[in-house]
Amino acid sequence: MFVELINQSIIFVIVSALLGFVLSPVLVAVLRSLHITRREDMDVMQILDHRKAKLGTPVMGGILVIVVVAVLTILFNWDRRFTFVPIGVMIFSALLGGLDDILNIFGRSRRIRSIAQLKKLARVHRDWYWRIWYKLSMPLAGIRRFFQLMGSVPGKGIQVHEKLFFQLLAGSVTAWWIFFKLGPQWRLFWVPFNGEVNIGWFLIPLVVLLVVLTANAVNVADGLDGLAGGSLISAFGGLMIIAWLQDNIFFAVLNATVVGSLVAYTYFNVRPARFQMGDVGSLGLGALLATMALAQDRMIILPLLGLIFFVELTSVIIQVFGKNILGRRIFRIAPLHHHFEAIGWSEEKIVERFWIINGLSVTVAIWLSLH
Repeated sequence: MFVELINQSIIFVIVSALLGFVLSPVLVAVLRSLHITRREDMDVMQILDHRKAKLGTPVMGGILVIVVVAVLTILFNWDRRFTFVPIGVMIFSALLGGLDDILNIFGRSRRIRSIAQLKKLARVHRDWYWRIWYKLSMPLAGIRRFFQLMGSVPGKGIQVHEKLFFQLLAGSVTAWWIFFKLGPQWRLFWVPFNGEVNIGWFLIPLVVLLVVLTANAVNVADGLDGLAGGSLISAFGGLMIIAWLQDNIFFAVLNATVVGSLVAYTYFNVRPARFQMGDVGSLGLGALLATMALAQDRMIILPLLGLIFFVELTSVIIQVFGKNILGRRIFRIAPLHHHFEAIGWSEEKIVERFWIINGLSVTVAIWLSLH
């Protein structure tokens, strides 16, 4: 059975990669024809002038991976117990990211009212129903203000608090599936060298938190050509090997399909990129990475499987802490890959070293998974 698992996985790596290679040039042409291309990012480009060369590069290239994985899984690896929810969470998160990509490119700047403005409108507006609406909107305005203090810059796309709501929904679906649908044995929390520990209902908020954090971590790391794609290859490759050890054909084939499609995507994404992942890919694949680690009962090693992503997310948190608490920047610019760019590292050096670091971390995760 172990040999059959490896055989099936290799077949799906090859098939998904070939399908990705065939579709990639078509996707590039479609994205260019629809003018779905990189616009100016003032925050980064003011410090890193060389990034202006990326203007005009098609975005939403992550659609390639989402479509290939979804189609091959639905056609050849569909199982309501094992693959239904992971694919559903991936597609839901990808749609959220895709909407954000489209709005950021074609949308209009959204009107953002402060709490003080809402209070005034709630007092003076002539229509009673609008006065009620403005009062009800104040908590959302407070949440929006909080994220602005944390470094979020309101743009034309989905606002951070709106995106967080839908990510929490995706995480809740994942938690429901693992806790109630995969059986009692899946409610146990695996700890290396210690076996399984029953943490009861605490598993649910932990699952939700990890899905949200991982989706955003991959999104934050998607800033250099090839960085997210190559790191995701090692992460899902590690999950594929762990699925072999667990003797689960459905999880093995699903992870293999992701690896193959990411190989094709990364081939066209390395510098100079033919297309960029966009939120459609980073949010979708980040949510899928978390869901698969949770479904395979390897929640505790998720930070090792996606080490680079969590390091990048942590660098943003540290930068926000430094600016708002200490009154100074810790890094030249966050996330971390931009800091290295700012101090003179080439894009290729950063990407290749991050790939190596994540690959070594995944190796440690696989070793821990054996104990």
